[in-house]
Amino acid sequence: MVFMTTNAHPLTVAPEGLLPLCADMATDLPQAVRLQRLVDLTRAQFNCGAVALLRLEEDRLRPVAVTGLVSDALGRRFAVGQHPRLAAILARREVTCFEHDSQLPDPYDGLLDTLVGEPLPVHDCMGVALHVEGRPWGVLTLDALTTGTFSAAARQRLARCVPMAEAVVRMARLEHELRTLRMAGTAATEGDDVLRAQDRAGAGEAEIVGESPALKRLLHELAVVATSDLPVLLLGETGVGKELFARLLHQQSGRRSRPMVHVNCAALPESLAESELFGHVRGAFSGAVSDRPGRIEAAEGGTLFLDEVGELPLSVQAKLLRTLQNGEIQRLGADRPRRVHVRVIAATNRNLREEVASGAFRADLYHRLSVYPVPIPPLRERGNDVLLLAGRFLELNRARLGLRSLRLSPDAQAALRRYAWPGNVRELEHVISRAALKALSRGADRNAILTLEAGLLDLDALEAPAADNTPAPTARAAPAAAPATTTTLRDAIDACQRQAITTALDSHQANWAQAARALDVDASNLHKLARRLGLKG
Repeated sequence: MVFMTTNAHPLTVAPEGLLPLCADMATDLPQAVRLQRLVDLTRAQFNCGAVALLRLEEDRLRPVAVTGLVSDALGRRFAVGQHPRLAAILARREVTCFEHDSQLPDPYDGLLDTLVGEPLPVHDCMGVALHVEGRPWGVLTLDALTTGTFSAAARQRLARCVPMAEAVVRMARLEHELRTLRMAGTAATEGDDVLRAQDRAGAGEAEIVGESPALKRLLHELAVVATSDLPVLLLGETGVGKELFARLLHQQSGRRSRPMVHVNCAALPESLAESELFGHVRGAFSGAVSDRPGRIEAAEGGTLFLDEVGELPLSVQAKLLRTLQNGEIQRLGADRPRRVHVRVIAATNRNLREEVASGAFRADLYHRLSVYPVPIPPLRERGNDVLLLAGRFLELNRARLGLRSLRLSPDAQAALRRYAWPGNVRELEHVISRAALKALSRGADRNAILTLEAGLLDLDALEAPAADNTPAPTARAAPAAAPATTTTLRDAIDACQRQAITTALDSHQANWAQAARALDVDASNLHKLARRLGLKG
């Protein structure tokens, strides 16, 4: 055998180095802080190189607190079936210790912050499964670069630490539940259901990853509005993950046991849109050989998600308005309406106010859909979340491509943080996947630690079009600013504003909403100013 086990002793006292955790119990701490304290003190107690606390979510382990690992580690998700060491730890109630010459691959190979990108040398490794309320919660892992660090005495000390670690985890969970209940104002049983919905939302293939203040504010707002039946309008750029947030809203709502029906309005042909949404009766048109319910009826009791609602044909918007106003639909060709009870969540990357002004979208429907508008922050406003998301995509591609380890170089990390990400999270995923494939196509060894350098990301090439356009606004604005001796102050101000608006539009591919955000002005005011300056008809 390549590992050993040591029986835990749940009634023994934890090592003195972890006693500060007992004092923490009397203090209200954020969940992330409490769990980070656990791993930091464990590292100090055992004098090891890295400690990680990972939570079990379906068949994957998600790092929730780490020390001694690279910055993107918290974004990675470790499939238990692909990591035999983690599987062995999770399968036992006892401390599991791996011999220094164990041939089992280490999940943190290349991820230690003291050996970034280097294979783990001969080292000590041990871990233990944690249980809460009799069910597996996750694992605590320890790695030491000095062999012999995890002696029999160290394994005994870790066994004595298990009850304390489980108590910390349970305390963090209870505090989180309490905050959720206070925030939602629901009964205890409902609160438990909400928390389980949150866990399910975080355990799927498409997970909301991040710890930035912008994301935390958004998640808090969604948790509050989820308990109501108000229509919600998700606003955000392409690729920010509007569908993910819509699903989170549904899973945290009282309708979570009912279906959520996704309708991509941009993919609905105008000739079929009415039938797809509202259904039809037999004989309503050529080919209608039987009665067929529409997407709205399919969402009965649940949630209807209208993605890219700004693309909905005008001919259908009036009927959708009736549904929102009266809770009724009428199948195509039917004589009588039907009652429906659905919650509507809509999403768009368009400025619907502009669409209303241009006549492309009904004003009354806009006001019905935007009862509660929720802006989703773009990736460039989420700070270090870009590295956590990159970590997730790195681990996904490592598993898909059968690689030993996949990581980013420091220059690549810096490039990710600098880039503006006009395509947001979706673009980041594509960049990481493309870079990994490029590395393999250039002869990279699947059995080595594969480091993606900044050049492989090709971010400079993606920025090139915007860079090529930047001189143009200056050239256009120069004639207005050049004759300084004859230009009035008002003309000079107009020229400066004209140049700033033109530059912002060029930088954001003529997207007025994004340009307004970049200029820190209201979008409607920007349109008015542009018309006055002759930039818009």
